[in-house]
Amino acid sequence: MATFGTLSDRLTETFRNLRTKGKLSPADVDGTVREIRRALLDADVALPVVKDFTAKVRERALGDEVNRALNPAQQVVQIVNEELVAILGGQQRRLQFAKNPPTVIMLAGLQGSGKTTFAGKLAKQLEKDGHTPLLVAADLQRPNAVNQLQVVAERAGAAIYAPEPGNGVGDPVKVSRAGVEHARQKQHDVVIIDTAGRLGVDAELMKQAADIRRATDPDEVLFVIDAMIGQDAVNTARAFQEGVDFTGVVLSKLDGDARGGAALSVASITGRPIIFASTGEGLDDLEAFHPDRMASRILDLGDILTLIEQAQQAFDEAEAMKVAEKLATEQFTLEDFLEQLQQMKKMGSMKKMLGMLPGMGQMKQQLEDFDEREIDRTEAIIRSMTPGERRNPKVLNGSRRLRIARGSGMTVTDVNQLVQRFEQAAKMMKTVARGGVPSMPGMGPMGKPGASSKRGKQAKAKGSRSGNPAKRAAENAGIAAQPQTPTGSGFGLGGGKAPDAADLAELQKLLGNR
Repeated sequence: MATFGTLSDRLTETFRNLRTKGKLSPADVDGTVREIRRALLDADVALPVVKDFTAKVRERALGDEVNRALNPAQQVVQIVNEELVAILGGQQRRLQFAKNPPTVIMLAGLQGSGKTTFAGKLAKQLEKDGHTPLLVAADLQRPNAVNQLQVVAERAGAAIYAPEPGNGVGDPVKVSRAGVEHARQKQHDVVIIDTAGRLGVDAELMKQAADIRRATDPDEVLFVIDAMIGQDAVNTARAFQEGVDFTGVVLSKLDGDARGGAALSVASITGRPIIFASTGEGLDDLEAFHPDRMASRILDLGDILTLIEQAQQAFDEAEAMKVAEKLATEQFTLEDFLEQLQQMKKMGSMKKMLGMLPGMGQMKQQLEDFDEREIDRTEAIIRSMTPGERRNPKVLNGSRRLRIARGSGMTVTDVNQLVQRFEQAAKMMKTVARGGVPSMPGMGPMGKPGASSKRGKQAKAKGSRSGNPAKRAAENAGIAAQPQTPTGSGFGLGGGKAPDAADLAELQKLLGNR
């Protein structure tokens, strides 16, 4: 997550310096707290939040829970993690739905904060959950705001109520009230009202938003705030809280490259929970906000739970069982491989998923260098094949590979490398599916148990059993003089010749390195 990149780096470096300490002195704790304070201030976290946060961390770090800990550094990380969760809101808070539909959700915020895009994202997510949302175009002042919401609604596949053209024409209060009534008549169970924003907080905006709230009596008022807004986020949030009194916060543009202090300030200052986090421009880039998971990401501890949830949404369990069965029966083809690639793409950005793994903050450059278009290139090559070629790559002769390369816009070398990697990977997966141990190029089976002991018994059995001591000694000496086959190594690898340059090149191809 780019927004917290700098903060995460600073905190990780601070904790790394603690690992060499067997016991933490008050000076060590003060130095750590000082670095945390600097990191938070550099990330544009509000000063009152920073003071309260560092005071709690220092008090707990000097307490008995750290002094008695076997690993003081890890205990301090745990304390910082728990305090981060606290200032991010503590527990996750979900949307509150009305007992009698429709549930009315009103969106408020500054102009450019991302309200209209969020309206489409929320509508799409609600539809996935079985709801029937209706978007109401109540932003009648910003140029083309109504048209923008219509485009977003069409992309999200959601219904929209837009009786006025906007561009300064129409009464937003009347449109909002009529939109709720329209939803009740058409049996929409959720209404999302997109209200007008301004370039700054002013009395007219607050009065209009307050009038819409009184007219519609919304179940949720969500304040959409740009995560890159910096220190001004606190003043803006307070002004909206006094003027409209929102019930929850939505952080937009969390994929930006700013310092992201707004996320660590708003919930603590206003006492209102963060409900959603917008992490990209696509309509699927919306996450429910989990304070504990966000704190783990900031501290580079990973977010495995979110990764698992995304995988469960993207992958079909029945399809996975079918693929496993094909692997076991050696029927896995390039068509199956293509389906797996498409399911991976449903999960979203590979960089984002890899970034959720623990410790990936230390591999930022490798993540930046990762080319997500490689999946598209692989998909293009496979799609350029005929169904018969996908099912049986062995029929791919030179002319077929040239045709596939031209059809996919790639080179024959790219096609050859894909086929080689697929064949080697499929071979390894079949071996694993049968319960075997895969072999690496130029090496024997990896870690095969009992191999060395069997070879030892065989060598022992080859010794002479002659009853004549002199003859037996001479025969055994002849056996010992013969060149012996390597009997394995301390890493559990089998015998055979040592891997040469060609073998290593094969291994790199298998791993996908060019």
